[in-house]
Amino acid sequence: MKVSIITVAYNSEATIRDTIESVIRQTYANIEYIIIDGASTDNTMSVIEWYKDKIHTIVSEPDKGLYDAMNKGIQYATGDVIGILNSDDYYENNEVIEKVVSLIKQTNADVCYADLNYVHPVNTAKVIRRWKSGRFQKSSFYYGWMPPHPTIFVKRQVYEKVGLFNVCFKSAADYEIILRIFFKNNFVIAYLPETIICMRTGGTSNASLKNRIKANKEDRMAWKINGIKPYFFTLLLKPFRKIIQYF
Repeated sequence: MKVSIITVAYNSEATIRDTIESVIRQTYANIEYIIIDGASTDNTMSVIEWYKDKIHTIVSEPDKGLYDAMNKGIQYATGDVIGILNSDDYYENNEVIEKVVSLIKQTNADVCYADLNYVHPVNTAKVIRRWKSGRFQKSSFYYGWMPPHPTIFVKRQVYEKVGLFNVCFKSAADYEIILRIFFKNNFVIAYLPETIICMRTGGTSNASLKNRIKANKEDRMAWKINGIKPYFFTLLLKPFRKIIQYF
C-alpha cells in the first residue's frame, strides 16, 4: 500500500525542517512525499532543497491559499492512501505511517484518524493542549465533535467520490470536507487511539474573538452547503470542546 504525504508550506523556514525529517524517518517504506510551496519569500525552499533526494515532488509557485495548495497536492498524489502534514506540524514518532497502514488493512477502512497534541511553538517538548478524538459516532457531530484534520488519512477513492477542499472557505474548509467524508457519506472509518501529530500553537481561526466569530459563521455554512442542519447548540459546543482539551 502506497502512502502519499502532502506538506503545504509558505514562509516556513523556521519549522519545515522538523516536518520533513519526521516524514523521511518513518519506518514504513512505501511513502511518496510531496511538498507544495506557495512561492515562499524566505529560505523555505533552501531547506526543502537540502532534502530534495528524499522528496518525490516539489512544487513552488503562487497559489490561492492553504486549501488550494492542499488540492494541488492531492492532484499530484499517486498513493493508495493520502495524508496531509502541514509545515509547522510533525509526526510524533517514526512508526506513525506503519501503524496507520496496519490499521487500515486490519479494518478495511476508507478513512482513519487519531489524536493530536498542540505544542509550544518554540519549546515543542511543552504540550499545551491534548486532542483526544475518541471513537467515531456520526451523532457526535451534533455535539460539536470533529476529529483533528492533520491526523486524517484518506483512501484515494474517497476524494474521488466527495471531491476536494472547497476553496470558498477561509478557515473551515477542513471542517466542511470532514462533514462530507465522515457525516454525509458512509465510509468505513477507523480510529487509532494514539497521538500521531504534534502541531505548534498559533492557528489564525482562534487568534482573536473576531476570528472565532468568522470561523463559527463558516462552520455554519459548512453544514448548510451539505444540506444538513446542526442542532441550535452544535456550533457553540465545538469551541467549548477545545477549552476542555486544556484540562
